[in-house]
Amino acid sequence: MDKKKLLLLFGALVIAIGTALAARSLFAGASAPQAEANAKQVPQGPKVLVAQRALPAGTIITADSIGFQLWPKDMVQDAYFVEGEADMSKLLGTVVRFPTTAGQPLTQGALVKPGDRGFLAAALGPGMRAITINVSSRTGVAGFIFPGDHIDLMLTQTVRGSGDDTQALKATETVLRNLRVLATDQSTDSEVVDGKTVVREFRTVTLEVTPRIAEKIAVAETIGTLSLALRSIADNQAELERLVASGAVKVPDNATKEEEDRILTLAMNKPNDNSFGTFSTGGDVSRFQRRTAPSMASNGGRAVMTAGPALRSSGPAMPFMNAGPVIRVTRGKTTTEEPVGK
Repeated sequence: MDKKKLLLLFGALVIAIGTALAARSLFAGASAPQAEANAKQVPQGPKVLVAQRALPAGTIITADSIGFQLWPKDMVQDAYFVEGEADMSKLLGTVVRFPTTAGQPLTQGALVKPGDRGFLAAALGPGMRAITINVSSRTGVAGFIFPGDHIDLMLTQTVRGSGDDTQALKATETVLRNLRVLATDQSTDSEVVDGKTVVREFRTVTLEVTPRIAEKIAVAETIGTLSLALRSIADNQAELERLVASGAVKVPDNATKEEEDRILTLAMNKPNDNSFGTFSTGGDVSRFQRRTAPSMASNGGRAVMTAGPALRSSGPAMPFMNAGPVIRVTRGKTTTEEPVGK
């Protein structure tokens, strides 16, 4: 290769390197103002309290349902809860008065504090009632139940017979499911010390129920002992999925995200008393206990209550208090009903 060609090749290489360096500086200079402009677009202002998820009216505020978020300074209103000025510990246990969407700031007028007039009424959903029952450390899960939890209600009773059949039937059954706890004693919030929830015993529990369930609980307290069984959060989600799959809960195709959340939340929190729950008798835990209801005294040849395989009827009779199977026997002009197995 001659000298002239080498000079031309070297010159082309120098020009290429110079062009690359010039392009690099040009792009770097253009990106700096763009980054500076983007930085100016970030909203600068205080943090205000917002809903972390959709909060229907009557929701009890818990630590995971609210949080602080940056908010443009010129959009901050006097009614907002501002970080550094609002006491979060005093907000826990309050109740949402109006429906609030996820990301929406909470205002002071939207929350009702315990002790305020109408607090308990605000905590109740539409058509619901509040009823209080007595519990102990044994029947109240040793204090590990807090406002906002959901429980199942169990009834324990002893059914006694008469005459020759005097061995009593001891039984416990789950009579109601998925009841929301509104308060324990007179407290609607959880006490937190050093980041840990304080477990304390209580004597009463206030539950959110329908009018029909309130009647059932009032009667159940006179029959036997009521006990609470704490429900897992996963149980409510699984029950909701079952209801959606079965078509019992339907979400319109054109429903917004807020409407869908409201429908699903109401369905998941709905108390269940459509049918009798599971039950266990003394015979299920001890071979020396009976499994069936004892015989009761006869009245004019008609059995009031007998032992038999059927402990319930399709009517509204109380559990374990239904007559067993009977047959009709006709002797001449007289017809009597005789219990089977008597």
